[in-house]
Amino acid sequence: MPQESTFNDSLLEFDRDNIWHPYTSLTSPLPTYLVVSAKGVRIKLKDGKELIDGMSSWWTAIHGYNVPELNAAAADQLKNMSHVMFGGLTHKPAIQLCKKLVEITPQGLEKVFLADSGSVSIEVAMKMAIQYQHAKGNRGKTKFMTIKNGYHGDTSGAMSVCDPEGGMHHMFSDFLPKHFFVDRPSKTFNESYEKDELLELEQFFRLNSEKCAAFILEPIVQGAGGMWFYSPSYLSAVRELCNEYDVLLIADEIATGFGRTGKLFACEHAAISPDIMCVGKSLTGGYMTLAATLCTKQVSDTICNGEAGVFMHGPTFMANPLACAVSNKSIELLLGSNWKDHIDAIEDQLKKELSPLAIALSVKDVRVLGSIGVVEMTESIDIPKAQKFFVESGVWIRPFRNLIYIMPPYIINSEDLSKLTNAIKNYIVG
Repeated sequence: MPQESTFNDSLLEFDRDNIWHPYTSLTSPLPTYLVVSAKGVRIKLKDGKELIDGMSSWWTAIHGYNVPELNAAAADQLKNMSHVMFGGLTHKPAIQLCKKLVEITPQGLEKVFLADSGSVSIEVAMKMAIQYQHAKGNRGKTKFMTIKNGYHGDTSGAMSVCDPEGGMHHMFSDFLPKHFFVDRPSKTFNESYEKDELLELEQFFRLNSEKCAAFILEPIVQGAGGMWFYSPSYLSAVRELCNEYDVLLIADEIATGFGRTGKLFACEHAAISPDIMCVGKSLTGGYMTLAATLCTKQVSDTICNGEAGVFMHGPTFMANPLACAVSNKSIELLLGSNWKDHIDAIEDQLKKELSPLAIALSVKDVRVLGSIGVVEMTESIDIPKAQKFFVESGVWIRPFRNLIYIMPPYIINSEDLSKLTNAIKNYIVG
């Protein structure tokens, strides 16, 4: 038997040579770190080093890791079944989850389609919009309107409504269908638009709405497209224009849902309800992949009274009972906690500890909303160098482009949060 250290080295060598990680090269691979366990807000590496997690595993692990209640929910469900097809069959975990989602999401979202992942829920939402317009006889409404610098996922339909020029998928622009993009809102979260300042947006609707089934956006927070926080008054205006021009509004709450921005759902900042809404990521508390697309009764009735008579989508692992059971417990944990107080405390501390960095010459902007903290640099970040620095500092922070950002688990305490912000400070100013 080889020594454990040698065995681990061989594992990492195979990983480096053969396994594609997200947005990485196999010819110039980024370093990867072998994780053996995770608990609370800490990720433990094979060498024994522990890292305070600043990423919540890409927005998902809102309760932290190795949560006893979520572990128990998964174990209990395994005693009955881990999976059963959802075609012609149903089960209690899915029914309970859909009932809860209808209760807690914005008013009017009464119908639920459970999907495999966030990207798939976006595909589902787009297909819903197309089928809806088709059933209404609007067969020319086959395009979508959206905001530049948005991000909605990595599958083909989702990519097509990501920014085609500055986004991560610009090289696929000749392959993807062409949609209509308006400049991202320039006013920040704490600013408001006056009506005469939204004339460009109104003209955008006037010129393009006859061809478009829906307007899709990330409410309030644009995530992987630039971590931009925009004015709720802009979202309110989009809702009004969608009503006026017979265009559905799709809200992508995959990253923002379940409390991340200080509201249970980001749409609540503008007090609006979309026609279709996608949720995912933290839905299961980071335990496994699951997402949902919710819509109004008007949307579902129109689709089901149309030519097909059914909604034309059906993922194999739709409504996985194991994922649904964990999701039910995750939502129960969230709603049973003082989550709003926790988010407010994180926001206050992030503002206090990150805002002073705005004066650094290498910093372009500092933004904080809810439990999201963003430091935008003036130049692109050397990702391998930054990653190594943060790991050596005992934290897990994964920058991209020119952005250093954190969105820690909601359970993080002030001491551990300060270790994250101090690591960012030390990286920037030394």
